[in-house]
Amino acid sequence: MQTLRSLLNLMPIPASVQMGSGSLKVDAGFTVALAGHTDARLMGASERFVERLGKQTGLLMAMKPANGTKATLVVHVDHDSKSVQELGEDESYILEVTQTGASITAPNDLGGLHGLQTFLQLVSVSPDGFVASAVIIKDTPRFPWRGLMIDTARHFVPLDVLRRNIDGMEAVKMNVFHWHLSENQGFRVESRKFPKLHEMGSNGQYYTQDEIRGLIAYARERGIRVVPEFDLPGHSTAWFVGHPEFASAPGPFTIERRWGVFDPAFDPTNDKVYKFLDEFIGEMAKLFPDHCFHVGGDEVNGKQWDANPKIQEFIRAHGLKGNAGLQLYFNKKLQGIVSKHGKSMVGWDEVLDPTLPKDIVIQSWRGQDSLAEAAKQGYRGILSHGYYLDLGWSAARHYAVDPLGDAAAGLSPEEKQRILGGEACMWSEYVNAENIDSRIWPRNAAIAERLWSPQEVRDPGWMYARMHVLSAQLEWLGLTHQHNYTRSLRRIAGAASSEEFNALRILADVVEPVKDYGREQTATEPATSDMPLNRVVDAIPLESRAAREFSEMADKFVASSCHDAGTGAQIRAQLILWRDNDAKLQPLAQRSFLVKEVAATSRDLAGVASAGLSALDALEHGGNTDEAWKAQQSAVVQQAQKPKGQLLLMPAAAIQKLIDAASVGGTCAAPRQ
Repeated sequence: MQTLRSLLNLMPIPASVQMGSGSLKVDAGFTVALAGHTDARLMGASERFVERLGKQTGLLMAMKPANGTKATLVVHVDHDSKSVQELGEDESYILEVTQTGASITAPNDLGGLHGLQTFLQLVSVSPDGFVASAVIIKDTPRFPWRGLMIDTARHFVPLDVLRRNIDGMEAVKMNVFHWHLSENQGFRVESRKFPKLHEMGSNGQYYTQDEIRGLIAYARERGIRVVPEFDLPGHSTAWFVGHPEFASAPGPFTIERRWGVFDPAFDPTNDKVYKFLDEFIGEMAKLFPDHCFHVGGDEVNGKQWDANPKIQEFIRAHGLKGNAGLQLYFNKKLQGIVSKHGKSMVGWDEVLDPTLPKDIVIQSWRGQDSLAEAAKQGYRGILSHGYYLDLGWSAARHYAVDPLGDAAAGLSPEEKQRILGGEACMWSEYVNAENIDSRIWPRNAAIAERLWSPQEVRDPGWMYARMHVLSAQLEWLGLTHQHNYTRSLRRIAGAASSEEFNALRILADVVEPVKDYGREQTATEPATSDMPLNRVVDAIPLESRAAREFSEMADKFVASSCHDAGTGAQIRAQLILWRDNDAKLQPLAQRSFLVKEVAATSRDLAGVASAGLSALDALEHGGNTDEAWKAQQSAVVQQAQKPKGQLLLMPAAAIQKLIDAASVGGTCAAPRQ
């Protein structure tokens, strides 16, 4: 395993890896040939492969596939996959690289696509040029459903942004793009049967049917299914802007600009609702070829149902169990419509009921307990709890979540088969075309690995090492998670000097946005879809690499009983840089209102850095600290840990470890005299 760790930066880790001897040279003479079954998808994949290989290496590559088996890389596929990609198709492949050539063999072109992506990750720079390590990889995914949901309804996401994220999904072997298309804030699909839906419910920001067909084709070329979601009966304000007659309360309705759970909901007692949904779903079923059709079903607060006497009388007359029974009544009708049009219904946890047909799929935002309960009742399920990218969790925290963990670990083998996998979710309250990539990548790769790789692949340190290599590679696909960060900071800084901009970057590198739903809780005014996302909190990554690496240094230093002089010197140099940074940033804060917002956080960074240096001084000089010293330094840290500008100062906790270590009775404290 150590050899694998030192030589390969693959992500996700394959099911089986056997290291060979030496490496294959990758130069301008590198060619690709297709053997066995060949089709347009495989041909396109090989051309994209060569193009990306050329970008990674800077070499001028032959773009067209070579003829015969004398090519550097030969891809042999037995047959095509299904014309409409299906859940559970064989995605396995074998990749063999020797010093003289390479081959990919797969039952169908899905495995061929995955093998090409793995080969790209094998290529690295060496003293003798670009090479791919000699290796035999036998690979197949752990779960058949490995998805990414992007909410394009709260904030509209342009097609070019979706395409580059689909390219990223292909790179990490995800295979389901879940497209969230309707919300209180927008209805994003052209409906030719009901044009008022998109004409009145989208502010002019929607996808035409031709554009949707194009994106579906784009995704299929990369081995990715597209599952649409139209959320109902709640989360549905935008539907009613053009069609108030289907709501449970009288209109008029307007597109919602705020975030949250709102009252409007479809009227389950209105027979015209089902006629409308029959026609609408029929239209969408023809547009979206995938067998799965997501109907949402979550977070219906029931306030419009409670306030409508006709609806309440319907509940009593039909012997329904309150609003939950009414939603079940609606779901049964809806499931029949979805099934009529040849689709299998997917819904969030709230749709689960043992009286529904077993072919529906439950997507769980509540967790493994809910997922396990669905499996016990005979339903297939996918996990999203723990994979909400918008909450700002660390990659390691996402990585630790397993679809077959917690309650699901106790399922029978048959029940475990019903756990199809999982989906990362990118809800879009605080994302736009500019920063969405940084909210998804590179952390999404950790979730992709959890869903593809063997369960025992769990080391977060190794994951981070590989994820950072992959992060740079993803930029070659056109993803902007790295360079848009710098560009956004330059806008915030304005006409700053190099020293001032560097000071802003040093601060930005060690802060993160508040977690979970902290932005709503710390906002000075309610956030809306009209607010610009141009602040530091919008520009920075959701996880600070610099802070994490500093924390690792602090842990290493303390674990050595503070005797690791080299690590101690590194920590001191970093603390001095942070301590002195504030003086360089404050002049810029006087000229930029966006920098002024983080001026207090900058002072906090200087303060905690000084506290950390005080701890190092105490340790170096062997002096005894006292309780008053610890209280004084800890107070500085505690003040710095309070959110400001909706930001968290991430090195503070690690500096507290240094203070604790230097304190009386601490790990590294000198004995009392």
